[in-house]
Amino acid sequence: MAARRGGPPSIPPRCRMIRSALALLLLVPFALHAQQASPDLSDDALAVAAQLRETALAGSGAYALVESLTTEVGPRMAGTPGDVAAVAWAKAAFERNGFDTVSTQPVTFPAWRRGEERAAVLSPFPQPLHVTALGLSDGTGGTPLQAEVVEFESLQALKDAPADAARGRIAYVSLRMERKRDGGGYGIAGQARTHGAGVAASKGAVGYLLRSIGTDSDRLPHTGMQRYPDGVARIPAAALSNPDADLLSNMLRRGQPVTVQLELDVGTQGEATSYNVIGEIRGREKPDEVVIIGGHLDSWDLGTGAIDDAAGVAITMRAGALIGALPTPPKRTIRVIAFANEEQGIVGAKTYAAAQDDAAIVRHRIGAESDFGAGRIYGFATSALPAASEATVQQIAAALAPLGIDYLPGKGGAGPDIGPMAQRGMAWGWLAQDGSDYFDYHHTANDTLDKVDAAALDQQVAAYAVFAYLAAESDAGFGSTPQTPPAAD
Repeated sequence: MAARRGGPPSIPPRCRMIRSALALLLLVPFALHAQQASPDLSDDALAVAAQLRETALAGSGAYALVESLTTEVGPRMAGTPGDVAAVAWAKAAFERNGFDTVSTQPVTFPAWRRGEERAAVLSPFPQPLHVTALGLSDGTGGTPLQAEVVEFESLQALKDAPADAARGRIAYVSLRMERKRDGGGYGIAGQARTHGAGVAASKGAVGYLLRSIGTDSDRLPHTGMQRYPDGVARIPAAALSNPDADLLSNMLRRGQPVTVQLELDVGTQGEATSYNVIGEIRGREKPDEVVIIGGHLDSWDLGTGAIDDAAGVAITMRAGALIGALPTPPKRTIRVIAFANEEQGIVGAKTYAAAQDDAAIVRHRIGAESDFGAGRIYGFATSALPAASEATVQQIAAALAPLGIDYLPGKGGAGPDIGPMAQRGMAWGWLAQDGSDYFDYHHTANDTLDKVDAAALDQQVAAYAVFAYLAAESDAGFGSTPQTPPAAD
């Protein structure tokens, strides 16, 4: 195409005036926005964050910590000798990683133990079933329980059933969990694990089974916490592996009574004490103000707790250690917490939150946790907006972007161990891990070191180091404000 001669066409003076006026009107909101939300992080702070990011990507050391915890301690269910060993391991690891102070906070809870657990179909098609007891379940009292099974397609169907729908029988909920990147299927399916035994008992059931809350097809059942409400019988409760749930449902579809034998040697025996283990990198200007990151130290007893949550402890510990290795620490303190007994009721996190008064809530500027496996982080969000400077949060998001992390405002949540502090009013950050395969292994014997990729851990350490450092360096308020937490359910 030939070039146009003579430059652009002339614009009449009146049109130029109108166009200039419109441009000024369009710029006004942006000018006002800039005045309300100017960035406060300096170029030097952003350069340090970039340095942290590149250092972590070159080799963060997180995998070595996961390997150490899973090899030298292994399963660490709260209240067991493994849990005691894990506390000692965490204290030594914080010290070895150069934290300025290391402390512990006692956490007390019911001591639950798991012994033998067996199940089988007795009739009409005798076969063994692979089951595992749910946390804090009562056992069968030394005598196997034998009863006919009645199936419900969901917890809601069990709730909606007549009052005697499961009288004298074992209630079985067969809902299958959906696989989602953000783990969104867990919240719906998990209610059947947490509350199903109590609902079943209210319908007259003598035992409770459910399809494992997991997305795998392995013949490995998923354990997890359940609760007995007041006023109902404490019936034994167990999860079937997904293939065994299919098997039981196939038998029931044949229209004949199916009798199952269940034997659980489990139960609660007194109380136990564990500890939140806390490492701090002290701030240079306002050390009493803190940014908290962490994961939970305990695990279930079936696997070695590699993805749940040795990975989270290692990621956040190494992020704090990299910040601590800087020539100049951030303005505020980085507090890394290895929380006690998350699996049996978020007990360590609740204990930590209960110890904070309103003034301490304000000093906790923001918190984030890693408790969703070892998959790479793909998204970032925070509860801080609009209380915080939006431009500052945008700066943090921009510093995370080279890691392949998208800013996803309005998404996410506080997570289990940050939840009690968020309920008290602390602002939270969400670093969204890819959990596409997390629930294949979650709470099973398959939660082992081979599921962890070192390079993925490095990316996560980079993200937590950038987030924690910039949050501790920023003078923008993230909106932590004391609140009255909701009543316990």
